[in-house]
Amino acid sequence: MKLSAKYSFYTLLLTGLFGWGCTGTSSNSPELVAVDQISYNFHIRPILSDKCFACHGPDANKREAGLRLDTETGAFEALKENPGKFALVAGDPNASEVYHRITSEDPSEQMPPPESNLKLLDSEIELIKKWIEQGAAYEPHWAFVKPEKKQIPEASDWARNEIDHFTWKKMKEKGLEPNPEAEDYELIKRASLDLTGLPPSPEILERYQGFEEENTYEDLLNNLLSEQSFGEKLAILWLDISRYSDSYGYQDDNIRTQWPYRDWLIHAFNNNLPYDQFITWQLAGDLLPNPTKETILATAFNRNHKYTEEGGVIDEEYRIEYVLDKTNTFSTGVLGITMECAQCHDHKYDPFSQKEYFELFAFFNNSREKGFEGDVSVSQPAKTPILWVEQEDLGGILDFINHPDTTKLSISVMGELDEQEARTTYILDRGVYDAPTDPVNPSTPASILEFSDNLPKNRLGLAQWATNKDNPLTARVFVNLIWQEIFGTGIVKSAGDFGMQGDLPSHPELLDWLAVDFMENGWDIKRLLKQILSSATYRQSAQITDRHLKTDPENVYLARAPRLRLPAENIQDLVLASSGLLVQKVGGPSVKPYQPDGIWEAATSGRGELAKYEQDTGESLYRRGIYNFIKLTVPPPKAIIFDASNRDRCEVGRGRTNTPLQALVMLNDPMVLEAARVLSSELNDKHSDAEAAIEEAFKRILCRPMKASEASLISDYFEDQLERFESEPETIEPTLAVGEYPLREEDINPRTAALMQVIVSLYNLEETITKI
Repeated sequence: MKLSAKYSFYTLLLTGLFGWGCTGTSSNSPELVAVDQISYNFHIRPILSDKCFACHGPDANKREAGLRLDTETGAFEALKENPGKFALVAGDPNASEVYHRITSEDPSEQMPPPESNLKLLDSEIELIKKWIEQGAAYEPHWAFVKPEKKQIPEASDWARNEIDHFTWKKMKEKGLEPNPEAEDYELIKRASLDLTGLPPSPEILERYQGFEEENTYEDLLNNLLSEQSFGEKLAILWLDISRYSDSYGYQDDNIRTQWPYRDWLIHAFNNNLPYDQFITWQLAGDLLPNPTKETILATAFNRNHKYTEEGGVIDEEYRIEYVLDKTNTFSTGVLGITMECAQCHDHKYDPFSQKEYFELFAFFNNSREKGFEGDVSVSQPAKTPILWVEQEDLGGILDFINHPDTTKLSISVMGELDEQEARTTYILDRGVYDAPTDPVNPSTPASILEFSDNLPKNRLGLAQWATNKDNPLTARVFVNLIWQEIFGTGIVKSAGDFGMQGDLPSHPELLDWLAVDFMENGWDIKRLLKQILSSATYRQSAQITDRHLKTDPENVYLARAPRLRLPAENIQDLVLASSGLLVQKVGGPSVKPYQPDGIWEAATSGRGELAKYEQDTGESLYRRGIYNFIKLTVPPPKAIIFDASNRDRCEVGRGRTNTPLQALVMLNDPMVLEAARVLSSELNDKHSDAEAAIEEAFKRILCRPMKASEASLISDYFEDQLERFESEPETIEPTLAVGEYPLREEDINPRTAALMQVIVSLYNLEETITKI
């Protein structure tokens, strides 16, 4: 055996699997650099929010000494415990009690107090001192101010559109230079993965090689945006936000049929439904002047939360729980704020009172849904209110629903109580369902945007408020989510928290420019994506230099393209697509692919249709990852290992971990092994020459030509494996007999088994499952 080749290849493989986990870290605290003019928003407020607002912020119940530092009025008032002194005196740090306390070494005076385990850095104290010297000017929180288009900065000839002017300016400030443009094959793969979640075929790579004549980069983007797979890729983001699943959750966790909402979501993205309508239909499609079954179906967004089917529960307790979930999902997914922190008391950091929380809650409190409709023994796949989908609907307005049989479909949607049935909403003491206090009317946080008297006080009014161009959050939050999808991190890193504790934007002027431009151009989602992917910023190489690692290890300032592991669903898609196994059917019920035995059974009550995992067969094994069945109490294990959402709550971003379990999945998953076997058989049929078969496998999986050194290494590994199987023929069939795709008798040979091992190894390279 050629041991040197074998071990060299596994060195390459292990480097691929584990070598990409070493990344730098950075602090969330404000950038402590030499600055002339101190900004409250960008320098001072993050310090006060981290170290002071818990005791001297918006929450009146937790406020110490009556001192409030989150508002200008509160900070400049005479101290209640010492009326002759002031927390802040503009221009005079020595007369400012705040400065005195943060520099004191006396534990009885020191702020923050030693027992809080919080301590200001010397650089933070200097910033506060300088701010006071400059007049201690307060500013409204940046995210609660209507975005405006600032003047576009000048840039070099490197810039391709407005985005690049802003990123170039930041690079120059940090002493960085943009990377050269990526190779054509890198851009083709990158754009294809970003817009469709699928790798480009060898034919696409060949067509757009060099981006010559009519096969331009712009033409590539236009074609990708028109693919049906575009909607499937972008829908994954919104399914996380809308906490979509195929079961009810809680102990019995029985089946439900919300999947037509997923079909609508894919359809909406593919048809480029403007984002303002997209939000309006989901929040209040049933309340539109002339609602259709499509607009009502969109309101399933509000009904994707968990439902209990356990006996003995209190109906009102769970009904309140469902309304809380709707409120929190809207505030996180659409507004990007942590409104749920005000459910039990005034928000400790943001200017949201508990009263304002329940005023927002009131918009969702008049749904016809119930807290309990019976235990699992009488379970139904949808809960009141229900949208029924008939066969005639599938041939008409709901023709995008992929329903394989003639039965009626039922989906949990929204429906409003009549005016005479309307509930009164109360502030709930400590957020407890049976502790009502003061009544409130539907309204929104005044610090964001006053709710106009001209708007209806229902969910439709809320949607109109959210999509008002004066609303400072909605466009910013969505643009930031799209940026996060493309670059891995949003311009605001904390995509679900634009409040005081959230991260500051890395490029605030760019975020505001994009948000306003998005609204000015009809809330056009495809245009926004094309705009980002057309920029020179996006088209850079992902090559990392020592200067990058030293100056900007986390690539905040975008002097290079990011290297990002694919989402869990798209790893499955890449493997199936490159092997030729992928069934590219859009929509339909969720499927149950390969899964280790006993996982559902180990965590079940034994009741309901989902007590036991019944694996699907045939083409259902080869669908895209977006269609995998999600049981809330036992989410798909492979997806969770690769950091997918477990879908039990609204999530606006996924973590990225690097663990041995991920390597074990890629090396042992039946789907990966079966895909490698099927591709090996196909290539052996097509190519009599092993080198040609390896070359095509490499191009289909890694989407680029092989280098000579790679070809030599992989060829040696193939010969090593071929020799092994020829000397151990009894191992051939057990190696190949994986998965349910038929294994032909003529494929049970050493060459197919050896090439399969090569392909498995290619699937396990870091580059394969990474967007570069």
